[in-house]
This record gives sequence, structure tokens and C-alpha cells, in this order.
Amino acid sequence: MLLAIDCGNTNTVFSIWDGEKFLCTLRTSTHHSRTADAYFTWYSTLVKHYGIEAEITDVVIASTVPRVVFNLRIFADRFFGCRPLVVGKPECLLPVAPRIDEGTIPGPDRLANAVGAFDRHGGDVVVVDFGTATNFDVVAHDGAYVGGIIAPGVNLSLEALHQGAAALPHIDITRPEKVIGTNTVGCIQSGVYWGYSGLIEGLIARIKAEYGMPMKVVGTGGLAPLFDQADVGFDAIEEDLTMHGLTVIHRYNKDNGST
Repeated sequence: MLLAIDCGNTNTVFSIWDGEKFLCTLRTSTHHSRTADAYFTWYSTLVKHYGIEAEITDVVIASTVPRVVFNLRIFADRFFGCRPLVVGKPECLLPVAPRIDEGTIPGPDRLANAVGAFDRHGGDVVVVDFGTATNFDVVAHDGAYVGGIIAPGVNLSLEALHQGAAALPHIDITRPEKVIGTNTVGCIQSGVYWGYSGLIEGLIARIKAEYGMPMKVVGTGGLAPLFDQADVGFDAIEEDLTMHGLTVIHRYNKDNGST
């Protein structure tokens, strides 16, 4: 079986893929100092708790935090006896090479999103990924990642607002009942929710106008369903898009003999 690992700036996600479906998805906070033994203790405890019997033979990793990859490599080698495939490394093949400025290294998660979106929806797609940053990834007709946009993440903006303004509380993002807030919390919720809704809708419109042809829009990440309620223009919500892209990349490398 395949263990797919997506390591972001805030959270790290482990998903077990049996070739047809994900058996389980586990989530932990990202810490570059976490050792391979600590990963395995956490992982094996949860797998046992959920009653999953999985003999891992392969591991694929996408990490936006380079320092974490070393311990994840040791984790894969020590406990599963395999060398992980790391997206973004020269030995990891992609179905279609990115077409972006020379010398630019796109985030591995963005590459996985592009591959996953193309596999499920075909080309001419915009992926809006809600993470620590809010990424807009543009996928061409042939599946190539051709660029995008990076905006501050929703929770990152909330945290900055709380830290930068002493009188403003820390709140959770939710859709407010009214646009015009009548208390401090309501005002912040409206500003963040409807402000980001406008940002998403506006950037999607500008991407489509510049691209010059019809495009599908796919939302992913934890907050995608929440902003879908604002009718920002999503054609689909794919909560497991990044992980699906990792399975496709792994299969492609298997088929082409690089793993």
C-alpha cells in the first residue's frame, strides 16, 4: 500500500491508499524537529485506533517545509523499508513539466494539485487551495502547471489582525448572518469572510480574463466548503485533491520505472 504525506506550513497529513481508495487520513501539526520515531509512534497509535491493517510498501511526500523531509525520509526507511518519492526532487517525474519562469521552483503541493485536478477534471482548470496561504494554481489544457497566485491565508490574516490590533479578539472564521456587523466579532467575521469571498471571486475572474478561454474552478483545503457558500464560482470541491495528486504522481513514476 501507499502512504501519501502532504507536509504544509501548519499541518502534516498522512493518507493510506490501497490502490482504489483512501483507507484513512491522519493529521498532525507540522514541526521540523519531530523525529522519525515520534512520527511512527503517532502514526502507529492512530492506525491501531482506527483498526486499519495496512502493509506500507511505498511512500510519497510533498513538503513545503524542507527541513521536515529529512526525518520523513528516515521514517519511511526505518519503519517501512522504502525510499520515499519526494515531489520536487529531480528523480521525481511529473506527467507534464511545469511551464513557468526558468529557475522558479513551484511548491510540491501546487504540483500535486495540478496533477490531481487534471486527472479528475481535465485541463484548463484553476485550483483554489485554502492553506496557510491561499493559492490559485492554473493548469493548462495538457495538464501543465503554468503559474498562479499566492495570497495570505484566511487564518493567517485573522492572526495578524489579532496581534496587530490590541483591542480586537481572536475569532474563528464563519459566515456571518449579516454583512454589516453590529458588534466587534460580527464586524471582523464580515470583513474576513466577505472580504476573502470578494478576493477569491475577483481573482478567479481576472485569471479567466487573462487566460482567454473557459476554465473550471476547483476548491480544496479545509475552508473551501465554507467559501463555497458565498457562491464565489467553484465548479467542484475536492477535499482530497492534493493527496489524490500524490497518488497519481506515484503511479506515473512506478509506470516509468523511477521508483
